[in-house]
Amino acid sequence: MPALRARAAGDPGLEARLRRLTAPRPAFAGVDMHGPSIVGVINVTPDSFSDGSRPAAPEAAAVHGAALAAAGAALLDVGGESTRPGAAPVAGDVERERVLPAVSALAAAGYTVSIDTRNADTMRAAAAAGAAVLNDVTALTHDPGSLAAAADTGCAVVLMHSGGDPRVMQDDPRYDDVALDVYDYLEERAAACRAAGIAPGRLAVDPGFGFGKTPAHNMRLIESMALFHGLGCPLLVGASRKSTIAHIAGESTRAADSRLAGSLALAQAAWARGVQMVRVHDAAETAQARAVWQALDDSHARRVGSVS
Repeated sequence: MPALRARAAGDPGLEARLRRLTAPRPAFAGVDMHGPSIVGVINVTPDSFSDGSRPAAPEAAAVHGAALAAAGAALLDVGGESTRPGAAPVAGDVERERVLPAVSALAAAGYTVSIDTRNADTMRAAAAAGAAVLNDVTALTHDPGSLAAAADTGCAVVLMHSGGDPRVMQDDPRYDDVALDVYDYLEERAAACRAAGIAPGRLAVDPGFGFGKTPAHNMRLIESMALFHGLGCPLLVGASRKSTIAHIAGESTRAADSRLAGSLALAQAAWARGVQMVRVHDAAETAQARAVWQALDDSHARRVGSVS
């Protein structure tokens, strides 16, 4: 590190990157970023790829959200439009009818709520209902009004990379280097947010595991996750129950809710690379895995400290 700092002293650009890489991350929507946090998935949709997070009604969504929080989720992510591969768009009024009762009920109960949407009107309505985070799979590019909505609401924002329209994003996705290409995209989107008046401390980034990417692309992203700390934002990874797990395990015919073990393995790989948030369907199991992982990490740190 001293040698790196010496080189940085003569290169303002390198020095700025070093600061972004090493600076402590501030709380994100009030959620502490000094250790791994769990984001619980609440899909209020009839066509989610994962039945385990698909409550049948707004009331059930609120109950499910409370259970996720009790199990260890610090942030509850409510979505009313499936963006799984092949999914068709949902009209904005239908999306809002699905999500707003759950957002309102969970926010009123004191939970930190995120709205998973790519539509500006839904962002504004959810923020008015109490949402603290806007989680957009298109990094505020799908709707021309999204940047202004994010700036106006004052909400924290998750910028995610996706490979285009969900209906076609898995049709032969290609990258020169998926990690570097996604990094460049997210860096551009963060700059666009800052230009629109969204403070850097309100931003988090998500490389978009499974969105317009092959299994090989997805694994390369996890392997290279430390790179994304150079953006200076908290990192979120959403690999829970994704089909890449089934592909790797040779279990492509099994249902999505059978992928818990692979989901936990990916969560731990993300934590080992400093990722601050994992978005999951199985909060209790993820919290248990986190407790064991942290205990092992703390034990290792103590052993290293006793030797040095």
